Amino acid sequence: MLSRRTLLAGSALALLAGCSSADPPPGPPPVPAPTRPSAPRDPVTVQRMRSAARGTDVDLVLITPEGVPASGLPVCLALHGRGARARTFLDLGIPQMLTAAVRGGVPPFAVAAVDGDNYWVDVGGDDDPQRMLTDEVPGWLAGRDLRPASAVLGISMGGFGALRFARAHPDLKAVATASAALFVSWPDARSRKVFSGEDNWRAEEPLLHTEDLPAARLGVWCGESDPFLGADRKLVKAVSPAVAQFSPGGHKDEYWRGILPDVLKFVGQRLG
Repeated sequence: MLSRRTLLAGSALALLAGCSSADPPPGPPPVPAPTRPSAPRDPVTVQRMRSAARGTDVDLVLITPEGVPASGLPVCLALHGRGARARTFLDLGIPQMLTAAVRGGVPPFAVAAVDGDNYWVDVGGDDDPQRMLTDEVPGWLAGRDLRPASAVLGISMGGFGALRFARAHPDLKAVATASAALFVSWPDARSRKVFSGEDNWRAEEPLLHTEDLPAARLGVWCGESDPFLGADRKLVKAVSPAVAQFSPGGHKDEYWRGILPDVLKFVGQRLG
């Protein structure tokens, strides 16, 4: 007859046998080791990203100087004009211009362009490109081992958006506009059929908030045949930016291709 002590000992041995080294211990699975963000491997990458702020998918175009490791580079946001898209900066030659600038002595940096609309501001509804720039783009850059954006440049509608972004981010090291689409009056702005009303336009229009713009870190370029020349001259008069360049040219790709090397140099010197 088995004693009570013998039964208990047998039960303990069975329990130990059931928890052999071949079986995993109970509990949640181990957490995998964190992985380092992956920097772009090529001078130009284009990826589709889901933007909750805009309620749609957008292109994220990253441009880095050829031959320079992308990891840890400072970033300049690039905001396109109305009717254009992020890929427009590829058509304008930004990859070649950026590489040439760095080879000419400008400290290396990356350019990040995304698809936008509505003058890059919240005009009501479910599309807020300014919120995308502030809330979503930093995470997209961090996931590619790039620094947060510390500069912004914009062409036409993108110039409006760049100035609006600068108002909300006073720590930016450089702000540059080319042919900024600014409006000197509500009837002028209303004709664009973008803003939800006069109050919406007044809250966003850079010319009505020039005291919030970083004069010492601002560069303004505009063609002398550009329809926004008068508005851009008004901006320069109100702000006295670090650089103000008015030269022959219109609201066209040819003009922007001519001045963008200077714009990139302006940005890179301040980021460096």
